[in-house]
Amino acid sequence: MYFIESIRLRLIPLTTQQLQLHASDYLGLQKSLGLSPRPMKMEEEFQLEFDDALANYWLPETAANVANYQWFTNWLIVEKESNSVAGGIGVAGMPNDNGETEMGYGLDEDFRGKGIATEAVECLMKWVFKHPAAHALTAQTPVRLPLSQRVLVKAGFSQVKEENGIILWRKAKVG
Repeated sequence: MYFIESIRLRLIPLTTQQLQLHASDYLGLQKSLGLSPRPMKMEEEFQLEFDDALANYWLPETAANVANYQWFTNWLIVEKESNSVAGGIGVAGMPNDNGETEMGYGLDEDFRGKGIATEAVECLMKWVFKHPAAHALTAQTPVRLPLSQRVLVKAGFSQVKEENGIILWRKAKVG
């Protein structure tokens, strides 16, 4: 099983088969990965967004990009101490012609406010920036979610613009 790690976290990119299991049997997926199974606690709005990404982006894109599936999937954020899924994170594909890709993340309510999202963003950011074509990461947060904005500020992102209640963020590769 492929994964990357930080001090407290292990990030596991899900294959097409693992995403299918996620959709049909989330607790079974966790068991298959040797994790301590627990349901995800997330606001309905974010759960609907996740379900849409799973069905309409991650599943078809990982199936179409088997060799580079990590760029098109949800990565489980696993807290090592509890061996539990704390949330998910990912990027929206390989770097585009400008060397950019977009990052998104979400955390289980029980794991918020502990620096886990920032640590996960920094860990995946290091992985992304190892790709020679990757020059910048972008992210979007609703204006009404200051904690999510704080994660990006702590990870070194800068606000680019605000439009229709959404803030666009950017972090350039250093060096």
